[in-house]
Amino acid sequence: MNKLIIGNLVHRPLRSIISALAVAIEVVMILSIVGIFYGILNNSRAEQSGSGWDMMVRPSSTGTLLSSGAASADIRVADILRKMPHVKVVAPGNIKLSVGNSVDNIVGIEYDSYKALRPFVFTAGGPFQGPYDILIDDLQAAANPKMQVGSKIKVLNHDFTVVGIVEHGKGARKFIPLETMDALDGTPNKAATFFVRTDDGATPEAKQAIQNTVRQEVLSTDGLQDWSVQTIQEFLAGLTPEHLPGFKIALDVVIGIATIIGFLVIFQSMYTAVMERTREIGILKSMGAGKFAIVSVVLRETTLLTSVGIALGVIFSYALRNVLHARFPTLSFELTSTWDLNAILIAFCGSIFGALYPALKAARKDPIDALSYE
Repeated sequence: MNKLIIGNLVHRPLRSIISALAVAIEVVMILSIVGIFYGILNNSRAEQSGSGWDMMVRPSSTGTLLSSGAASADIRVADILRKMPHVKVVAPGNIKLSVGNSVDNIVGIEYDSYKALRPFVFTAGGPFQGPYDILIDDLQAAANPKMQVGSKIKVLNHDFTVVGIVEHGKGARKFIPLETMDALDGTPNKAATFFVRTDDGATPEAKQAIQNTVRQEVLSTDGLQDWSVQTIQEFLAGLTPEHLPGFKIALDVVIGIATIIGFLVIFQSMYTAVMERTREIGILKSMGAGKFAIVSVVLRETTLLTSVGIALGVIFSYALRNVLHARFPTLSFELTSTWDLNAILIAFCGSIFGALYPALKAARKDPIDALSYE
């Protein structure tokens, strides 16, 4: 039977190759979409973790950290927060979405206070010198060789001069003066959020107690009672597929489409193979092969095709990740063993279900009719 299965696949090489490649494409679709989606999400978590703040205070109307509108909070709130017990640093800021040649988060900062959260590490250049200066991180510079110190780039529909390149992991890839962002929005002396660094605790429990104290102090201050106060742990917990609108839906849709593609290709391939081998099936049944043996032949052939396709898909996915990392250093593309296994199971189950009907159809063929089939 094994020789028969291999012989059938070799006898029809083009169809076998196309079927295996279809499964490979299914695996690549799943792993690439998941890799990019989760890569972007985990990169955002890593960026925020490295910026140095451990609490974030913002007006409840802001809704999310990412904002495409103008800042609404008076920047003098930072002075109120700085006077609170256990507060070491307060950095007012705003984060805007810029859509141009690429989609970027642009962070407006007060340089001195934001640096106090955790110092910038410059690989080239230095701090802001003028209102239309911009800092970029080293990954952004690597992704575009033209983005070097002294070069001009367009941000928020205005030309900015790159004055410094910093190590990545400070919350974003591009930074401009908050004062400039406010001027462009027509909202002087405003901020959208306040990044806070509190006193260190000897233990995680002590740190949590300090943060709870700061939270209570903020919410008991006149004018700030309805503000949002989050620890970095709470903020990062929100950066999950379940908490992001549309994230999981988009992921499920893409995986569903990929699964349907694999299912239909295997179904068509196995159905055609069964129809072409009607006489062969008749001979097997006349020699005593039962329904289970016929079903087994079709499913084992499918398993072999699927295994080859899955192996190619995983190899292609890792090759694609390496190519994209080399071509686009700022693109986050993460492949994990968990999702490797998920993609393998999805592709395998889809292929088996696609082959099940053709296998049962072959098993139900009457041996006399099959032998007389032309």
